[in-house]
Amino acid sequence: MKACVLNSYNQFDWMEVQDPSIKNDEVLIRTSFASICGSDQHIFSGEFHPRTQLPLIPGHEFAGRIIETGADVRNFSPGDRVAIDPIIWCGKCPACEIHHYPACTSLRLLGVDLHGGFGEYVVARPNMLYKLTPNITDQQGALVEVLGIGFHACNRAGIKPGDSVAIWGTGKVGHCILQAVKTKTDGQVFLIDLIDERLQKARKGYPDVTTINPLREDPLAVIREKTNGRGVDVAFEAAGHDTSGGATLNPVRGCIQVIRGAGKLCVLGLGDDPAPILFKELIWKEANIIASRVSHGEFSEVIKHLDQGNLKPDLLVSDVFTADQVQEAFELLETSPEKHLKILLSFQDL
Repeated sequence: MKACVLNSYNQFDWMEVQDPSIKNDEVLIRTSFASICGSDQHIFSGEFHPRTQLPLIPGHEFAGRIIETGADVRNFSPGDRVAIDPIIWCGKCPACEIHHYPACTSLRLLGVDLHGGFGEYVVARPNMLYKLTPNITDQQGALVEVLGIGFHACNRAGIKPGDSVAIWGTGKVGHCILQAVKTKTDGQVFLIDLIDERLQKARKGYPDVTTINPLREDPLAVIREKTNGRGVDVAFEAAGHDTSGGATLNPVRGCIQVIRGAGKLCVLGLGDDPAPILFKELIWKEANIIASRVSHGEFSEVIKHLDQGNLKPDLLVSDVFTADQVQEAFELLETSPEKHLKILLSFQDL
């Protein structure tokens, strides 16, 4: 088969590799579309070293069609279109013992720790598969995983009808949080980002949101004014690092300041730098900090909403490249982040 192989950091090769084979409890999937994730960009540049070992076929956001099933596989058949949950947990650690799989101490993912969906074929176990309905396109199927991250964050934060929300960072994950939020509450939503193009894209899909660029406006002042001094019920930090860039607030501290008393802060950003938190601001509000990582079975919830037309997945997609253009796609994401949220790789007609 052909695959996008990361043989050295910052360099993909579209090349022939050995076809994978399946065991009795596995299925073989023909990839249709794969989505490039922010984590893929970090892998591309070497920031996941030494966790990721080269050569690697990345790709943990993808969908495809089953072409072969092992002898022991039930409930799936060749021809089924599926989205693939890339998470593999150990089943033995303290988190797994209470079925909190995203916190598995040895969590692995297809496309990060093992070869993934940036190849024509990939092997997975049935418990990782979710059938796509006829209303969901193959392209949209490749977005189920990242949309699931947004839904998982909302579930971790306990978003309920009427809640007001602030989302710091409207990149790939922040935009998915927005889409999930809009299925759960009709309350006020505030989006904070330094990149105007991202704010404009979000407002194009959801014109009722309030967008704030902290280089021009003080998010705390705007949110206090529009909530009559109350603050929001929940704030999500999805920036991943200090993007203040001369702005008034660091994202984590900003989230703490804009929540109401007894509010919640849900942190998703995987930054390496410490955040300047003044804990008395959190203590005065007796607020909660919640962490959210990957997803925990929210694929079914995402597929339900996609099937019912409650989401806007196409708003995420900036471009579609054929898989053999993988190097160009990654370079565009690195050099023009303001123009792109998601680039999909197509494995059809290759």
